[in-house]
Amino acid sequence: MAGFPAPALRAVVFGVLVLFARLAAAQRTPTPTPAAAAAPAPDPGCNGIQLTYTFESRTKIRPFVADRNKQPYSFKANATVLNGGTRPLKSWAMLVTFGYGEILVGVDGAVLAGGGEMPYNTTEEAGNATSFSGYPQTDLLTPIATAGDISQIQASVGIVGTLFAGPGPFVPLPTALSLDDPAYACPAATNVSAGILSTCCVLTPEAEANATVIDANATDPTKNFLPRGTGDLVITYDVLQAYPSSYLALVALDNNAKLGRLDNWRLSWEWRRGEFIYSMKGAYPSEKDTTGCIYGPAGQYYKDLDFSQVLNCDKKPVILDLPLSRYNDTQIGKIDHCCRNGTILPKSMDETQSKSAFQMQVFKMPPDLNRTKLFPPANFKIAGASSLNPDYTCSQPVPVSPTEFPDPSGLDSTTLAIATWQVVCNITTSKGAKPKCCVTFSAYYNDSVIPCNTCACGCPLNQRGPTCSMTAQSMLLPPEALLVPFDNRIQKALAWAELKHYNVPRPMPCGDYCGVSINWHISTDYNKGWSARMTLFNWDNVDLANWFAAIVMDKAYDGFEKAYSFNSTTVGKNTIFMQGLEGLNYLVKQTNMSGSNYLVPGKQQSVLSFTKKLTPGINVVAGDGFPSKVFFNGDECAMPQRIPMSNSGFRTHLSSALFLVLVMAASAFVLLQQ
Repeated sequence: MAGFPAPALRAVVFGVLVLFARLAAAQRTPTPTPAAAAAPAPDPGCNGIQLTYTFESRTKIRPFVADRNKQPYSFKANATVLNGGTRPLKSWAMLVTFGYGEILVGVDGAVLAGGGEMPYNTTEEAGNATSFSGYPQTDLLTPIATAGDISQIQASVGIVGTLFAGPGPFVPLPTALSLDDPAYACPAATNVSAGILSTCCVLTPEAEANATVIDANATDPTKNFLPRGTGDLVITYDVLQAYPSSYLALVALDNNAKLGRLDNWRLSWEWRRGEFIYSMKGAYPSEKDTTGCIYGPAGQYYKDLDFSQVLNCDKKPVILDLPLSRYNDTQIGKIDHCCRNGTILPKSMDETQSKSAFQMQVFKMPPDLNRTKLFPPANFKIAGASSLNPDYTCSQPVPVSPTEFPDPSGLDSTTLAIATWQVVCNITTSKGAKPKCCVTFSAYYNDSVIPCNTCACGCPLNQRGPTCSMTAQSMLLPPEALLVPFDNRIQKALAWAELKHYNVPRPMPCGDYCGVSINWHISTDYNKGWSARMTLFNWDNVDLANWFAAIVMDKAYDGFEKAYSFNSTTVGKNTIFMQGLEGLNYLVKQTNMSGSNYLVPGKQQSVLSFTKKLTPGINVVAGDGFPSKVFFNGDECAMPQRIPMSNSGFRTHLSSALFLVLVMAASAFVLLQQ
């Protein structure tokens, strides 16, 4: 290093050494790691049942109207039910509240829960909300049990219909979505986007607390069933034998209504997967028609099947019960509870006749050619042939635990059905429905009979107008007029009004138009007891076999003793149940009688006795002796709006005690005069 002074050279060397030392230290010291960013919180989404309604499209259709807000449009939409929870959703049903007068003309992937038929008016028929029930996919399993298989945890419903609304870009969405299941609470649906409405339903705290381990972790849909339902009429659909292309089913109808009954029942349903009925025992279809099979997909698939032996190929067959004479027929009878001509009575009347049953062999179609591919029909409907039978609304089939049958050999063993579904039907009263029977009142202390109300069972359209008044009060009648048809009763009513100085309305009131009328007549009233006479009149053209009636006596019930010409029993706390005696329980239809120029009703009557010992203070004359409600064959009858009065001037009624007081007073007066 020539040219560098020694001190300077030493300083340079020292600086280089310090630099190398620092670099070495830096290599030995680890570089600090920047702080990791906090992980984003997981998106909870919907950990319950997610309901989504997607409005897909709409097209303006005729007629074109001036009011743009009432213009009809055809529309397409899709609704989905997705199970994102930890509990299987059994027999799901989705409630959609439509708000634009929607009329549904097609539904795919579900059925209407009430069994409604297309076209379906969501405003008039559904009321507050339209219920869609899963079919054929009735149950939605959990993501955990299926590894998130969307085909097992989600159901999709395609909807086609007509709505009435204003023009776009406005999107006519429903006003609400919810589950038809009390175990779930659904908040108000919100708009995910302009055409999508969604909500997330979660278990209520009560349902969450009551959920068992099995409920929460169930993975086998064949071992976890909903509890069996109850209703006025329960239809059970049992599969007894299963084959790849067919199965044997037992259909049972159980009547649980306290007073409801069916006469000549007619049962119908809808095949949804191309099935047809090959044979039946215990019942028969109203029409034997195989053209639907021969010219349809069934004829193409079952090319070697003799369709002349097939019983019915209708998509919506109507099934009837067999007459009693066919019970022992080995070909079509020999089924327990069959063959009673369609009569199903309430258990309170005869438990042995409260059930009907039949068997049928059902053939299936692809893709269901597997012994485990079993689907019941949908949209069950049940009705009776009599105008007095109630109307029913039925649920869709719900899978329940297999029915147990006793071993036919008598061994202490049971046999399980392969699969069982249950349909619950309840008696319904449509809006504005009229009764089918009516009641008249009369009493020994009044000359006049209070007839049935005007149009008590509805007035036919051809009777409306100037010919009679539908609002005028019915006219009081003489007792003998009860045996005369209304059209022949007018002259008697006019003559009675003239004799009693009653006002005659103009126009005169219309008739009651009831098939059955019941007269309740107070016959006697004494210190210790009283009696009434009940008379049934059949004005219909159909005989009424195995009739029954029930009366509600709010104040006189405890004093009831017996009915002399009817079988009677007390039910509950205020009801007296009656039916005809054995061999006399046939209320014949109206018929011609010799010497009469009008039809005479069939009638039966009985006297009923009551004691006052158990009903102190009862005032028979003031109204305590009249029923507050009357039922005939399960139908509630129209009641009069008034009762006979003892102070009306026709006939004065005095009690025995008062009569005795008056006699003693008169005797004392005579003695004083002497």
